[in-house]
Amino acid sequence: MTFTHRLYSCIPVLAMIVLAAPKAIAESPLLTLTGAVDGGQVEISRSDLDALEWHEIVTSTTVTDGRPLFRGVLMRDILVLAGARGEMVTARALNDYVIDIPVSDFHELDVIAALYMDGTALTPRDKGPVWIVYPRDDHAVLADIRYDMRWVWQLVALHVQ
Repeated sequence: MTFTHRLYSCIPVLAMIVLAAPKAIAESPLLTLTGAVDGGQVEISRSDLDALEWHEIVTSTTVTDGRPLFRGVLMRDILVLAGARGEMVTARALNDYVIDIPVSDFHELDVIAALYMDGTALTPRDKGPVWIVYPRDDHAVLADIRYDMRWVWQLVALHVQ
């Protein structure tokens, strides 16, 4: 068998892998919720988030220039999707940064789980794929450092209690 023949025989397998990749990415978990959620653990994929209503926030941050446009889903909608019952969530980032956030933040403010900033998908190299974003410019109280600490980028997990 010639090299060319072997190469051409691999094309159908490579095509199947390439075609399956977007579905695998859409179905792999972006967020894991544990604690007081349905079944004790809920994994949320990109396709789960795509099924929710999306929102946009234009706001300043302490770590970007100007007022970027963030696009994502409301944090409270994620909690509803997971059947969360609790007063506090412990948010954990990819780099193991951990902070407690009152669930009331998500109900009183339109806090989003942003997946895009200025039209570009967030990646782990740039605060993604999920970044908790508060509508900072809409509420003077959100300029307080206590809220700045709750802007968790590279969010991977929420523990509800």
